[in-house]
Amino acid sequence: MPESTCVTRMDPRTARSRRLMRDALASEVEATGDLARVTVGSITDRAGLTRRTFYSHYHDIADLVSQTEDDVLRDLRGLVADVASVRLEDLYETIDELEPCPGSVELLEYFKANGHVLTALLGQGGDPAFVEKIKVMVHEVVAGRALDGIDARALGAFFDYYLTFAISAEVGVLLRWLAGGMREGVDVMARIMTLLMFVRPGDLYDNTMDFNIPAYGLAVMQRLINTEEDSDDE
Repeated sequence: MPESTCVTRMDPRTARSRRLMRDALASEVEATGDLARVTVGSITDRAGLTRRTFYSHYHDIADLVSQTEDDVLRDLRGLVADVASVRLEDLYETIDELEPCPGSVELLEYFKANGHVLTALLGQGGDPAFVEKIKVMVHEVVAGRALDGIDARALGAFFDYYLTFAISAEVGVLLRWLAGGMREGVDVMARIMTLLMFVRPGDLYDNTMDFNIPAYGLAVMQRLINTEEDSDDE
């Protein structure tokens, strides 16, 4: 999986300059520990470019960060869509064969290839808003697919919170992997993330909690409906 495609759709000189400034941004965040301390001068000095070159591409540091994040989100959207398009039947089959979820290897390869920049922007001292941008993007991509074939009675608050929980968990695992220096190989990490989706309470302690989640969720939803109706009657 290549690095962010934002540098391959321009003429070579422009692509090179933007790549150098993007990498310099990551190095400066790593060196200073705080995105707010990064300056145009520190970026151009580290990248070996002139301030004129910087301003021919970006208005300021905030614009450099914004464009870099937009490029990453654009790339990730397609990769996430590939994972979300996998049918449950195919997913079960891959797990039986100890294979990762289709598309997960490609997603992790992208993170690996762009690890320097992603670690800087998503880590402490980076851009806290970037994590939320990723979660929002994933929700937009996954929500429609997740509704395919769902029991209509599960729609509403329970489904929304479930999706939020699942997305936050998966993104959190990716951040943990980045923060740990991506020690686990892509193939291993893809399998770990695939299996994590199916771990139940107690599974790791030989004391599995096995209960009817759909029935429980629907009961909770009915209680919520009853509560809202009682509130309207008052």
